[in-house]
Amino acid sequence: MRTRAWQAAGAALGAGGVMWLAVAVASGGPAGPVGVDAGLARALYAQSPGAVLRYSVVAERSEARYRVREQLAGVSFPNDAVGTTSVIEGRITLDAQGRVVADDSRFSVDLRGLKSDEARRDNYIRRNTLETDRYPTVVFVPTEVRGLPVPLPRTGTVPFELVGDLTVRDTTRRITWQATATFSDQEVGVQAKTAFRFGDFGLRTPRVSVVLSVEDDIRLETDLLLRRSS
Repeated sequence: MRTRAWQAAGAALGAGGVMWLAVAVASGGPAGPVGVDAGLARALYAQSPGAVLRYSVVAERSEARYRVREQLAGVSFPNDAVGTTSVIEGRITLDAQGRVVADDSRFSVDLRGLKSDEARRDNYIRRNTLETDRYPTVVFVPTEVRGLPVPLPRTGTVPFELVGDLTVRDTTRRITWQATATFSDQEVGVQAKTAFRFGDFGLRTPRVSVVLSVEDDIRLETDLLLRRSS
């Protein structure tokens, strides 16, 4: 009965009325004696027009990687060169309709922290390919999410696409990440991947003495933990 009454009241009052009722219930105001669940009221308030959701990177539980297929001298099969870093910061903000607030969303990765299993490769990439002394970070600015439900679930895993502008050195291009989001109350785990060619961002293909050849595709992967922030 209470649920039906609450739904009827919300429909009658509209979004503004629901917001007012949510505030009143949460603060023990006039709606308190009706016995409407305060948690439901707060949830409705959070989803009301004007509400935004901000999620920030938890760096110590996040990682970014590149993968490049290479053929090493003296080895009869190709190998994936993998460089990783956890020096990541940033956040994404969604409005009440689930759209990205681009002016308040930005991720950056410090390339100087990239490490693989070969120090000579790392030094070459930092010095010649990425030129990290001049361009120490890669920046990604999200502009659109595709496939996430509104409102966001509290639990479960959802596939989606994340579109935005990636800046590597002095070149910016629009890219799309294929991603999954795993929700757990105030936290979201995001696994995402995308790919592009060295030439897309004006990068030199690595040339190291122990490497016979390097494929032209760069695959980027991220494992991010995002936490709800104010």
